[in-house]
Amino acid sequence: MFTATLLTDPATPTLDRTTVEALRNAWGGGDARWLDPGVAAEFPLETVPENLWDVWKGLQTLGIDLAVQPTAGRRKRLLLADMDSTMIRQECIDELAAMAGVGPQVAGITARAMKGELDFEAALRDRVALLVGLAETAIARVLDTRISFTPGGRTLVATMKAQGGHAVLVSGGFTAFTGPVAAALGFDEDRANVLHIRDGRLTGTVADPILGRAAKVQALEEVVARLGIGADQVLAVGDGANDLGMLARAGAGVALHAKPAVAAESALRVNHGDLTALLFLQGYTRAEFVT
Repeated sequence: MFTATLLTDPATPTLDRTTVEALRNAWGGGDARWLDPGVAAEFPLETVPENLWDVWKGLQTLGIDLAVQPTAGRRKRLLLADMDSTMIRQECIDELAAMAGVGPQVAGITARAMKGELDFEAALRDRVALLVGLAETAIARVLDTRISFTPGGRTLVATMKAQGGHAVLVSGGFTAFTGPVAAALGFDEDRANVLHIRDGRLTGTVADPILGRAAKVQALEEVVARLGIGADQVLAVGDGANDLGMLARAGAGVALHAKPAVAAESALRVNHGDLTALLFLQGYTRAEFVT
C-alpha cells in the first residue's frame, strides 16, 4: 500500500477539500484523512499513479506539494538534517563573507557548489580562503544578527524525539555554527567542518578531512550502526548537491526548497511547506506535534 500526501505552507493554508477529494477520486484512493485542516491531508492508494509527476507539476502552480510513498514504515527513528538553507534560512559562509567584504564573490561560488556545478571540497577551500583575516567575533555577530531558523524546525525535532527518535545536524558548513544551531533546535548531535582560527582571526583554512557529500553518507552509516537501526528508518532532509548522497541512502530523503537539480533526483519534494511538512509526510497530525 501507498499513501498520497498533499500539503501546503501553514502560514498561508490553501488546501481545500475539493482539491483533495478530486485527486482521491481520480486515483481511486481510499478515504481521505485531514492531518491539519487547510494545510495537509492524505489518502491510501494501492499503486503509484503513472501520472504522478504530471499531477505534481499542476499542483505546484497552486502552491501545493504532493508526495506518494509506501505506507509501511513511514515514521522514522533518525532525523539527519542539513543546516544551511534547510534548518536555517541562510548560508553561514555567505553571511561571514558579507562581513568580510567579499559577499558577492563567495555567494556566487556557494550557489554553483550547491547546484553541483563545482567540486564541493575545492569550492569550500576557495571560499574559506577569501575569509582570511576576518575577526573570530564575526561568527557570534552572524549568529546573533543574520541567522534565522526555518519555521517548524523545533517542532520537527521535538516531535520525532518524543517518539523515541534521534536527531543529527550534519553540515558542510562549520562547527562554530552547527553547535549553537543544534542546541537551539534540540538536536542530539552535530557534525560539520572546523574553521582554523589563530590570534582571534580566521586563517583562511579549514581542517581536513572536509565534510562533504561522502562524509554525510558516512555520518548516516555510522549513526544507524550505533543506534542499531537500518537506513530505511532514516529521514534525511537537505537542499544542495552535497546532500544527494544521504537523501538517496535514507529511507525517506526529502528535498526541501531545493535546487532544481537536487529536486529532480528526489522522490520527496517540499517546495511550499515548512519543516513540519516532514511530520505530515510521516503521517503525524497537527494534534500530535510537540511544540
